[in-house]
Amino acid sequence: MTDHEQDLASVRKATDRLLDAVATLDNADAAAPSRLPGWSRGHVLAHLARNADALANVLGGRPMYPDAATRDADIERDAPRPLAVQLADVRHSADLFQRTAARTADWGRTVALRNGVTDVASRVPFRRWIEIELHHVDLGIGRDLEDLPADFTGREIGFLAERFTGSPGLPPLTLTAPDGSTWHTGGTEGAPLAVSGPAPELLGWLAGRRDGAALDLPGGALPAIPPL
Repeated sequence: MTDHEQDLASVRKATDRLLDAVATLDNADAAAPSRLPGWSRGHVLAHLARNADALANVLGGRPMYPDAATRDADIERDAPRPLAVQLADVRHSADLFQRTAARTADWGRTVALRNGVTDVASRVPFRRWIEIELHHVDLGIGRDLEDLPADFTGREIGFLAERFTGSPGLPPLTLTAPDGSTWHTGGTEGAPLAVSGPAPELLGWLAGRRDGAALDLPGGALPAIPPL
């Protein structure tokens, strides 16, 4: 069962950690490339701010974004800003998200996200936690997948496994971490391929952050994971 209150506390903690780390940078650092192809660190920070606004919209019963073009244009507009402005925006938008969550009454209702995706309101805080943790890693400022909380990593693998279940062209997969944790994803036709390795490596592969070279698939090559 999703504990939205605990997730909101984790969101706040992860946000504070990210803001503290980013505050050690300067304007040149913010303009430098991130680990995401084609995006500077400023793009990542702008996306985090606008995503907080968007998820506040979701909890408030409004469209997440006006449309895809507006979402992309807002990130491009905000990416070149000075670091101090970026920090203030991420902080302000994070506070808006937390205030909106505090006013949310019906956590069991269905909410609309992007591209026709729906979810239960109680999972929105975890979605925000995902954004903060993964994009903190994407900034390339000293935090990596191995530094993420173990409970977060396991939940995010499960979240992505659920997302890719039934994906066209993806064979059935059984994912196993060293502690015995197992997840199933991909198609349903045929015997599943057994992929194993450290949980951070499984997460990185599913999330498009690593190529899966450190994972083990006896007798075959890893299939291509659909883009997020």
